[in-house]
Amino acid sequence: MDASIYTLIRGADWREAERRGEYTGSADDARDGFLHFSTAAQVKESAAKHRRGEPDLWLVEADSARLGAALRWEQASGGKRPGLFPHLYGPLPLSAVLSATRLPLRADGSHDFPPGF
Repeated sequence: MDASIYTLIRGADWREAERRGEYTGSADDARDGFLHFSTAAQVKESAAKHRRGEPDLWLVEADSARLGAALRWEQASGGKRPGLFPHLYGPLPLSAVLSATRLPLRADGSHDFPPGF
């Protein structure tokens, strides 16, 4: 599987994670029991489906090799989206974060991703 995985974090939550040294997840993550991640090929669709129209959104890249056994590759809930998605069963330590990029919001509510996505 890819070495880098990605998650979308709201600005206030990202600033709190930077303060604490780890990201413990959103309300959706808490409900589902794991932190939702995507591969590079999946993350734009995830943003469109789950974060459309949200300002101050951050694309956080993590090194999957640094997450150990807490990272599992699983089907999306409902099995409607093809492929396996990375799910982290525990907090994301900032030591595993490779980059964090703010995603500008376009007028149509979509997010402007960096080149390569």
